[in-house]
Amino acid sequence: MFFSPYWVSYDALIRLCEATPVFVRGTIEHDFKVTPAQVEAALTPRTRAIIFSSPCNPSGSVFTRKELEAIAAVIQKHPNVLVIADEIYEHINFTGETVSMASLPGMFERTITINGFAKGFAMTGWRVGYLAAPKWIADGCAKIQGQLTSANCSIAQRAALAAITGSLASTKAMAEEYRKRRDVVYTMLKEIPGIKSNYPQGAFYFFPDVSHYFGKTDGGRLIRNDLDLCLYLLEKAHVSLVPGGAFGDANCIRLSYAASEAELREALSRIKTALASLK
Repeated sequence: MFFSPYWVSYDALIRLCEATPVFVRGTIEHDFKVTPAQVEAALTPRTRAIIFSSPCNPSGSVFTRKELEAIAAVIQKHPNVLVIADEIYEHINFTGETVSMASLPGMFERTITINGFAKGFAMTGWRVGYLAAPKWIADGCAKIQGQLTSANCSIAQRAALAAITGSLASTKAMAEEYRKRRDVVYTMLKEIPGIKSNYPQGAFYFFPDVSHYFGKTDGGRLIRNDLDLCLYLLEKAHVSLVPGGAFGDANCIRLSYAASEAELREALSRIKTALASLK
């Protein structure tokens, strides 16, 4: 089971394991976050794991401590269910509190925490990641990992060591810059008619609902869906976006604000102008 919207690989990874993916959908009205009641309803004797990310790619949503505690209370009724908590955006969190599922009572031995250095330490090309899990799971992962790849290069390993043992001052400064850019983009998105957005509390993405524009045309092309709209904005506004269907919600598109403020203002201005041409 995984919470939707979700990082695109989750679905494929589950199918690769010959398991059946079960989606539990969070809506934009609820900040794209699922409720404990939804989790309870989706759990069956066949459920083996729950996967989610917080902060979330693509929505930027962050589960609060209270929300995670409520979901954990449901999971604890099902002793055969593990949690895979993707915390790669741990340090890009604007809430003031980082809560790991594994830190909650009764969840330490039930949780596999996934993390890495790509986001919080701006090491996206170095591909260094890690997990924290009960020893029997970690040992099994090590066996598989040993057959899939030899290791990260020594340079990446030393960089990761420096990152995890050093000061977080630069990481916190980076997160603060992302917070400022989040507010710039949110303000500009609100000025575009027909677009609905949550207010992301982490990561560096927006996942606005753009279904208002489906069925509209600029006189030469019809916007039928999220893919059509992304192609239209690429060609008309020269702004690259990602269709939301890849993340589990085809009413949305994903926008990254990992760019300069000047570039973001220009991009949002172009998007607004291009969408105004659709009738």
